[in-house]
Amino acid sequence: MRLFKRREETQENNNGRTDGVTLGDQGTLSDVLLTALIAGSHITKKQALSIPAVSANVDFISNCIASLPVKLYKYKDGKVTEVKDDTRTKLLNSDTGDTLDAFQFKKAIIIDYLLDKGGYAYIEKYRNDVTGLYYVSPEYVVIEYNYEPVHKSYTIFVEENQYKPYEFIKLLRSTNNGAWGNGILDELNEALANAFETQKYQLGLVKLGGNKRGFLKSERRLGNDEITALKRAWRNLYANNTESVVVLNNGIDFKEATSTSVEMQLNESIKSLIDQIDKIFHISTDFYETFKFAIYPIIKAFETALNRDLLLEKEKGKYFFEFDVKELIRANPKERYETYRIAKECGFMTKNEMRQSENMNEIDGLDVVDLGLGAVLYDVKNQTYYTPNTGDKEQLETLEEESIIDHDNKSEV
Repeated sequence: MRLFKRREETQENNNGRTDGVTLGDQGTLSDVLLTALIAGSHITKKQALSIPAVSANVDFISNCIASLPVKLYKYKDGKVTEVKDDTRTKLLNSDTGDTLDAFQFKKAIIIDYLLDKGGYAYIEKYRNDVTGLYYVSPEYVVIEYNYEPVHKSYTIFVEENQYKPYEFIKLLRSTNNGAWGNGILDELNEALANAFETQKYQLGLVKLGGNKRGFLKSERRLGNDEITALKRAWRNLYANNTESVVVLNNGIDFKEATSTSVEMQLNESIKSLIDQIDKIFHISTDFYETFKFAIYPIIKAFETALNRDLLLEKEKGKYFFEFDVKELIRANPKERYETYRIAKECGFMTKNEMRQSENMNEIDGLDVVDLGLGAVLYDVKNQTYYTPNTGDKEQLETLEEESIIDHDNKSEV
């Protein structure tokens, strides 16, 4: 039996988690954190994103990856060449055919990958040609799984519509079945719930105007009218938009309540939670460490998903999608040009290849590779070596023949 319910309703997911449950009254404000920890409250994706540290980290990772262009390459005669005129790369980099553009499309899928059961996108085709990529929110995705331990299979349902797995791009985190994954929200919900309740507690203090909690003590019995007037005045005291003054008559005294252990440890707890959230998302002060552990694994997962679902069977092994990570250093010209300098000195790139990376036109004569110490230049187009110091210019075939003869002479000796 299949259930087609939206996440706004309470629904049991395939991974045994109940969705759409909102946090109710957690008791008194001072005990809200302790109540959350004891009760093990489950927070939603929306609540998790309301935590500044979570929102910042998710936004940083998703923006970095969404800003990278996706390119298609193919192997031919032992060489790798870029396929520039392909509809699929146009869909991934500009217009998806959906209401979301390519940047928004990739960003939404990454957010679902990090926090939800996975990122899903419907692949619209006309025969074998991909004509559109349509993002689908996980709340509308229901999986019918056969639970066969070896020959696993499943069907995707969106509302009343049924789809095969190959009709969807599926970006899944920590999955063991290929149908749905486990987001950070599932795996580390207790830590995120703690952070969410801490934020609620802070907000509660702000709403109270930062005033101390306490109680009133009267030496005589107060009448109902006096109690009502006193309560009204006390509510006005804690309202931020009214006068914060209460006049206590003779015989009425205010006794301040002692701070709870939660209040006294709040500042330390907030700093600890921020550090903990950064560790959850593998964010560090070193960008390259962050790229290595937080961004690059997701990029590879995304590339694998595209290669599996967007390539035809006859293309697999010959074609592959890849994110152009060079775009990440474009924001720092100093690092970018230092990278080119090292590539030039190592003979890794020609100057024209560097110009192409900067969207600049080629210049005749710059298709040369520096082979060391500025003494020998290799023209990759004409396959000739040139030694500026001596003015010698030789073809690659001539040098290979001389090398063979020299090797034979040594063998005879």
